[in-house]
Amino acid sequence: MKCPFCGAVDDRVVDSRESREGEVIRRRRECESCGRRFTSYETIEEIPYMVVKKDGRRENFDRKKLRAGLVKACEKRPVAPAQLDAIVDEIETLLHDTEVREMATNEIGARVMDHLRELDKVAYVRFASVYRKFEDVDEFLRELKNLLGRADAKATP
Repeated sequence: MKCPFCGAVDDRVVDSRESREGEVIRRRRECESCGRRFTSYETIEEIPYMVVKKDGRRENFDRKKLRAGLVKACEKRPVAPAQLDAIVDEIETLLHDTEVREMATNEIGARVMDHLRELDKVAYVRFASVYRKFEDVDEFLRELKNLLGRADAKATP
């Protein structure tokens, strides 16, 4: 660490303390050349989670954006905010656990739709209609029939 007073790079750590719930370490240092003390702060460098868009662009994962999409899909539906937070948490955990720290939007969308299919069928169809960009009513009807077919298959033992 370079001394802010004399510019020397030889110093020793006199005291170390955690602050902000362990996110930052505060270190008191003493310069070996001039003897003056100074404070440095050590933090972990965050590597942002990236989302790979359909056109190949990459952008930072935005938790708020994902949650806003879920809220819109679940508008006026009996879905608790905690359930939406749990979905967002799971997606963020998946991103966090990937070594490359990025995920394609189609993978994120598929996982969200899996959750919504189990949580609320109407919210699932709303989300799917935006996510899959249904071009016409036929695509929409196919998805509804697919959803109904799965429900019938589960109901029949």
